[in-house]
Amino acid sequence: MYYNRYIMERFQYPTNAGGMHGANAIGEVVKDNCTDLTRLYLKINDKNVIENAKFKTFGCCASIVSADVTCDLVKGKTIEEALSISNQDVINIIGELPDKKAYCSVMAEETIQSAIDDFYKRKEKEAKKALKETNID
Repeated sequence: MYYNRYIMERFQYPTNAGGMHGANAIGEVVKDNCTDLTRLYLKINDKNVIENAKFKTFGCCASIVSADVTCDLVKGKTIEEALSISNQDVINIIGELPDKKAYCSVMAEETIQSAIDDFYKRKEKEAKKALKETNID
């Protein structure tokens, strides 16, 4: 299977690999057809700007590079801007993937959505807890 030079270099030296303490959004996507799993960790501030992003991937070279590039793409973006990032944005940076690996860039896009969904679920849970505590007093 052929990967371009950028993909091979980024695979060997990913800049955003690893978990993150203090992440307030965690998204996870699993592809059943190949068992690839990607988990995206985000730290989103009070102004809904993504301050940091990290990933963990159990998967192929293309999955790892797609996730690593996704982290770069979301950093400094608002939630709305991050949601507009597509798999094509990932491809524009890393170059074409072999047809059998095209799903890897789609996984990257899906992990953003999953992490932001998690962020909103956490916010809703916090709001309900605060409301409950307010009503007790």
